[in-house]
This record gives sequence, structure tokens and C-alpha cells, in this order.
Amino acid sequence: MKTRQPKPMNSVIADTVRHLGLGPKLKQYEMFERWPSIVGKQIAKTAQPVRIEKGKLFVKVTQSAWRNELIFLKREIIEKINKAMDQEIIKDIIFR
Repeated sequence: MKTRQPKPMNSVIADTVRHLGLGPKLKQYEMFERWPSIVGKQIAKTAQPVRIEKGKLFVKVTQSAWRNELIFLKREIIEKINKAMDQEIIKDIIFR
């Protein structure tokens, strides 16, 4: 009879996360935490991510002038987020 070697804890956790389908949700929470480093401090001061639904990121913007500016930067921000997360988690951004 073979005895099984114990698995490293990080491997067990990764397997459990994958089995439960929690990977995408954890990536979303990680993106919220990393928001200031992804978009920069200036944008993070006036724009905060609120939620993600079906690949759409909803962002609350405190100043209308910034909202207009961010609309022009939308594609660039999406690319920065997806690159930082090493996968496509955001397909569109809605600034409100």
C-alpha cells in the first residue's frame, strides 16, 4: 500500500478555490484592493470601484469633470486592470 505525501498548504488552498469556482471572485476583490496602484493615485482620489457585474466595472466618480476625462481613458484603464490581474476580468467600465 502506498502512502501519500502531504501536499503543501498553498496547493491545497489553490485546489479548493478552483474546485469551488471562487477564482474569478477573488481576482475581483484583489482588483479593488489594488485599484490605486493600477490607475494611479490621482484617479483613485476621485474614482472608486463599486462592483463588477458580468465583466462590467461600475465606478463612482466624485467630480463630473473627472468623469468626462475617465470616459476618454476607459480603454487604457481596462487594459491596465486586465494586465495587472493577468487575465481579462473587465470588459467595460461604467462611470457614474
